[in-house]
Amino acid sequence: MNRTWKTLVALVTLLAASAVAALPASAATWESGDKWGSWSNGGYTVRNNVWGGGAGPQTIWANSSSNWGVWANHPNTGGVKSYPHAGKAINKKISALGTLSSRFDVSRPGSGAYATAYDIWAGNNAYEIMLWMNKQGAVGAIGSKQTTVSVGGHTWDVYRGSNGANEVFSFLRTSNTNAGTVDLKAVMNWIRNRGWIGDATMGEVQFGFEITSSSGGLNFTTNSYSVTSS
Repeated sequence: MNRTWKTLVALVTLLAASAVAALPASAATWESGDKWGSWSNGGYTVRNNVWGGGAGPQTIWANSSSNWGVWANHPNTGGVKSYPHAGKAINKKISALGTLSSRFDVSRPGSGAYATAYDIWAGNNAYEIMLWMNKQGAVGAIGSKQTTVSVGGHTWDVYRGSNGANEVFSFLRTSNTNAGTVDLKAVMNWIRNRGWIGDATMGEVQFGFEITSSSGGLNFTTNSYSVTSS
């Protein structure tokens, strides 16, 4: 091998090493920029779920169903653009559940418009129960306020309405929190005792970020999330 070839090989080797060094040290196990991108792990499904009109780009990543996040750049316009989330199917009637609870911990931006929320489906998707753990910017619940109640370990302003396809019960925490435990069975029993829902079969318990705007690109991270039932 002559000197020119030796020099070229050395240069290529150096460039390759530099490229490797430039890669993120903690690259995610999975990521997707597809608006319907999804990934199953440990009995949960993580979804990008960019479903609203006028949405911008959004990339979701996950190391596990418990540790995932998104970078989203949605314009500063009204209307929900996306609900990236992790979901777990329950498939039991409310009365058949001894327990149903969840833990969460998130890191979220201080700008934009969004809610960090559970989205719980029941009665073959006839009922949608949302639990807003925190909110930022110009966002609001469907329907009208019914009451304020302490149940499931938190105090909520409760709204009831319809989105045209199903009934929606929204529980907006009266103060923001980024981490905690929620007794979901207690919340479902409270709704049932009000006569708003029967002994419905629980579908999927989802948790994520309902994003209206995140202009310029914002990061949302779920540090941990789990659902337990018996």
